[in-house]
Amino acid sequence: MKAKKHVYCQHQSDYEIPFFDVDSAHIMWHGHYIKYFEMARCALLEDIGYTYDDIRADGYGWPIVQLNVKYVRPALFRQKIRVTLSVVEYDTCLRIDYVITDLATGKKLTVASTTQVVVDAQTGEMQLEATENWRKAFEAYKGFQPLA
Repeated sequence: MKAKKHVYCQHQSDYEIPFFDVDSAHIMWHGHYIKYFEMARCALLEDIGYTYDDIRADGYGWPIVQLNVKYVRPALFRQKIRVTLSVVEYDTCLRIDYVITDLATGKKLTVASTTQVVVDAQTGEMQLEATENWRKAFEAYKGFQPLA
C-alpha cells in the first residue's frame, strides 16, 4: 500500500480557457496546461510573499527538473477551471501535485506534478536544501501545515 503524501499547503486558482489556448475543435492544446500550472504556482508564491523576483534577488533559481501530466478529460474553450495545487515537499526541493477540475461540475480534467530544485544563479550549482529566506517565508504562510 502506498503511503499518503503529507501536504504542507494547498492553493487554488480559477481561470477561463481563452480562444488562443484551444485548437480548431475548441479543445485546449496539451502544451498549454503547463502554463496554467505555472500561473497557479506564481499565485501561490505571491500569497507566500516570496516570489520568483525575491528568489532571483537572493541569487537563486528554481528550475523545473521533472514534470508529469495525465490528461483525464479535455479542457474546452470558455470553460472555467480550477487549478488546485498541493505542496508535498518544500525543503530539499519543491514538489507540487496539481489537479485541474471543471469549476461548475468539479469533474477532474487533469492531474500533474512538478519537481523544482534550488540552483545558485551564478554557478548553476544545485543546492541540497532550500534557502533560509524561502523556508521562513513558506513556513509563515497562512495555510502551512508542518509535519506532526
